[in-house]
Amino acid sequence: MAGLAGRALDAALSKAGARVAAADERLTDSRRRVLELLLKAGGPVKAYDLIAAYGQGGAKPPTVYRALEFLERLGFAHRLESLNAYVACPRSGEVHAAAFLICECCGATVEIEPGVADRVERAAGAHGYSLRGLTLEARGLCPACRTGDGH
Repeated sequence: MAGLAGRALDAALSKAGARVAAADERLTDSRRRVLELLLKAGGPVKAYDLIAAYGQGGAKPPTVYRALEFLERLGFAHRLESLNAYVACPRSGEVHAAAFLICECCGATVEIEPGVADRVERAAGAHGYSLRGLTLEARGLCPACRTGDGH
């Protein structure tokens, strides 16, 4: 998946700024920069790679991790536990259950609609759990890796 650049990147950041303001929150410079790096990447990025790419005098790890937590909470990013990485959400700014197909060969990821989200949420409620989020990860091979075309 290719990352955003140029006008598409500017539009996504503008839209994010408006959604953050509508939620009565602030898109600080560090939050905006981390979101920009995720959008440019177009795929999963480890936190320390974000720190290295931050530029402008760099950023300390707590700054980037706080920005990532904020972006996750507001629905602009997802954390992929199995990869220990973060990815920008194509539905940016909409908190929702997410599912990912992750290629074990090349690392490509695709966000899909998790058809089981309602059942998991109902089951959690039946057991007295209150969910803060739901992210499912399915691992396998993408079409290119399955046919040997690779990335």
